[in-house]
Amino acid sequence: MTTLVSLEQHGLIAVITVNSPPVNALSQPVREGLQAAFLQAQTGGSEAVVLTCAGRTFIAGADISEFGKPPADPWLPEVLAAIESSPVPVIAAIHGTALGGGLETAMACHYRIALSSARLGLPEVLLGLLPGASGTQWSPRLIGVEAALNLMISGKPISAGAAKQAGLADRISEGDTGNLLEAALLYAQELIESGAGPRRTSELPVKSNHLPGDFFDNMRTAVAAKTRGLPAPQRIIDCVEAATTGDYNSGVKLERRLFMELMMSPESAGLRHAFFAERQASKIADIAGDTALRPIKTVGIIGAGTMGGGIAMNFANAGIPVTLLEISQEALDRGLAVCHKNYQRSVKKGRFTEQQAQHFMDLISGTTSYADLADADLVIEAVFENPEIKYEVFRQLDAVCKPGAILASNTSYQDIDAIAAVTSRPQDVLGMHFFSPANVMKLLEVVRGKDTADDVLATVMKLAKKIRKVAVLSRVCYGFIGNRMLTGYMREAQMLLLEGATPAQVDGALERFGMAMGPIAVADLAGLDVGYKARQALPDPPDHPANHVCDALVERGRLGQKSGAGFYRYDPETRKRLDDSEVQALINAEAATLGIEKRNLSDEEIVERVIYPLINEAALILEEGIAQRPSDIDIVYLYGYGFPAHRGGPMFYADTVGASAVYERICEFRDSLKAEDWQPAPLLEKLAKENGKFAP
Repeated sequence: MTTLVSLEQHGLIAVITVNSPPVNALSQPVREGLQAAFLQAQTGGSEAVVLTCAGRTFIAGADISEFGKPPADPWLPEVLAAIESSPVPVIAAIHGTALGGGLETAMACHYRIALSSARLGLPEVLLGLLPGASGTQWSPRLIGVEAALNLMISGKPISAGAAKQAGLADRISEGDTGNLLEAALLYAQELIESGAGPRRTSELPVKSNHLPGDFFDNMRTAVAAKTRGLPAPQRIIDCVEAATTGDYNSGVKLERRLFMELMMSPESAGLRHAFFAERQASKIADIAGDTALRPIKTVGIIGAGTMGGGIAMNFANAGIPVTLLEISQEALDRGLAVCHKNYQRSVKKGRFTEQQAQHFMDLISGTTSYADLADADLVIEAVFENPEIKYEVFRQLDAVCKPGAILASNTSYQDIDAIAAVTSRPQDVLGMHFFSPANVMKLLEVVRGKDTADDVLATVMKLAKKIRKVAVLSRVCYGFIGNRMLTGYMREAQMLLLEGATPAQVDGALERFGMAMGPIAVADLAGLDVGYKARQALPDPPDHPANHVCDALVERGRLGQKSGAGFYRYDPETRKRLDDSEVQALINAEAATLGIEKRNLSDEEIVERVIYPLINEAALILEEGIAQRPSDIDIVYLYGYGFPAHRGGPMFYADTVGASAVYERICEFRDSLKAEDWQPAPLLEKLAKENGKFAP
């Protein structure tokens, strides 16, 4: 045994405890300890074994840092096979979460008792993998084919109650972990006294529930449509089908082979990169992890519109009281009504109970007076993207807010340093850029001004986790990380229309690449008038050919989805987008006016033309120190802009393609298109010449 796994004798019952903080992951030392502990239990005269975990959770999964490396002995399947082959009953006592390899460990045990608050799941698919230690063979034997497929393909954990109902848990224990261990010991004693022996999952029949002959083919088709052809869900289906058609050993053999194939796949590499990148993003390189935080017990929000109301809901959902401020009672009532409507929608979807929704609404109050924000610990401005309006808001906040209050702007573009400069406390000012809809989108860009205090940044980064956001730090520049990069992405999408692609072709190519929504459809969703008004408000509005079609559509009243027509027409009932010959005629006419010759464009070129500007601008952002690290940029695009997770984000994708290939293609576009927009970033050129990567 190792110090991470201990064995303690309780009469005839051996209690094996895993104590490997923070989540008892199945690292090599833990696996080694488990193997030794079970061997000792089997040779020490024990008549039953209870497997439990110290700390806040049961085994929460494998050690992901080992993925992609040569297996380190003992291999998890070997350890679990030894547990299952125990000659005496083994009971898993589950609290917290039993996920992935953790749940496979529990399934290797013969009986399972779970704390009522526990959650159980097989989320390997979220890393582009399948359960690789017999999970695909054990789960259909315990809970049936359909339930097992849903558990593995969704990747979502289920409650202990649902696990018991399905057959994944045998008993439920109330109370705390002390009660759980006591209940597990009583369960073990009952098994000893009744003479019940091991109940090995591998020896149980598969619960197929008389599935129709075309069940698996239909499942593959349905899953492919939902997961855009990603390999892991399909391989999970293959393994479960094998469980129904062959013996256990042949199913395990297939599972092992497919697991290793998926482990080496680019999709899994991208998803694993995203997993680690998310955890890295919350760390600020030059601020100590133990920096004292400012208490955030109450929050004020200026503006009760779509963004302000959505931001308020985040804090209410986390149990933090919020005061919404509006300029008039009418605007305030309208904003509060939208919050109430959003909560009711969540109740209908089953996300919240009626009581929970009412509790959250009770945490949101309204006011039309700045004086009511005097005691707020954090105030977030969410008004129109007009710098003068924002300056006036911050002057008033500076006058009424208590010393030490954090003042934040939700601006998407504006200069945080200029905003901070109108106050007497620039050290307390920063940007908190939420993404719309703010109560749904997980990304939060935290913008660090030149004077922002370290404890302000540390507090907001920590607070982001409490309100269930993924925070990424940015320095000040126009558009910060995400929207600055988006400029080139959207520019090229619209240039492609002038050069011969249709809106549907551009969107289709990017959606097949994996984007959640194509750029033309995104423009319609956001509202074409938003960019139009922003350009018109500039002292010297740019006259880029890429804006011509969009501007012409706005001037014809085609604002996007909200007006029923933009680049597409929209079905008034279903909101389905429809091609429009009027738009194509407008595009053709504008191209002719600009002297742009039409040509056939491949999906490959469309993807390169739209994605490579993201990479190039990101390289500039890194050079300028706007982003801390390449992986932070990946997180911005994964969580804020629908970049396909299995491609890891723009920076990881660039490394996958190769810096030299990206650089050479950008140079080709610069020369063939004769466009200044395509100047390669110095960092990209350097990496190309040195055969380097963005990843450290």
